[in-house]
Amino acid sequence: MPVDPLFEAASFAARAHKHQLRKDGQTPYAAHPFRVCLVVQHVFGIRDPQVLMAALLHDTIEDTATDFDDILERFGPEVAKWVAALTKDMRMEEAPRELAYHEALTTAGWQVVVCKLADIYDNLNDSHLLPPEKLPKTFRRSAEYLEALRPILTPESRPAFEVVLAKLSALRNEAGL
Repeated sequence: MPVDPLFEAASFAARAHKHQLRKDGQTPYAAHPFRVCLVVQHVFGIRDPQVLMAALLHDTIEDTATDFDDILERFGPEVAKWVAALTKDMRMEEAPRELAYHEALTTAGWQVVVCKLADIYDNLNDSHLLPPEKLPKTFRRSAEYLEALRPILTPESRPAFEVVLAKLSALRNEAGL
C-alpha cells in the first residue's frame, strides 16, 4: 500500500483543521479524522489507500476553507467525489440539509458508506463527552443515518454497518435510552 498519499492526506487534514477543537473544547479536531481513518482500517478492515484518504479528508470541505477543487487537485477525482458526498451543505437549513445529505450518501458508493459508518462510530465513541441531554439527539441522528444506509449495503459495507449498529445499541442501553 503506498503511504505517501496517505501521509499527505493526514497532513492536509491536520492543517485544514488546525484551529478547531472537538466538542469537549480540548481535543484538537484533527484527532477525529485520524480516528475515522483508523476505524476504517483497523475496525472495519478496509485497506484501500483511497478510501483511507477519503476518511482522513471527510470533514475538510464541510468544516474548513477547503473546497472540492482543493481535494480534486491534490488527491484526484475519486477521493474528491467521495469527500464531496460526505459533505453537508452548511448553507442550507438543518432539515433540508439532512435530507440532501441522506440522498447523497445513499447514491454514493460503498467507499462513502464505509467512511460515514466510521464517522458515526467515532462520534458515538465521543458521546460520553456530551451532556446527558444531548445524547438522545446524537443517538437518534446516528440511527437515522444507519436506516438511510441499510438499503444500500454491499458486501464491503455490511460488516462495518453491523459493528456500528451494535455500538449504538450498546450505548443506548448504557444510557437507558
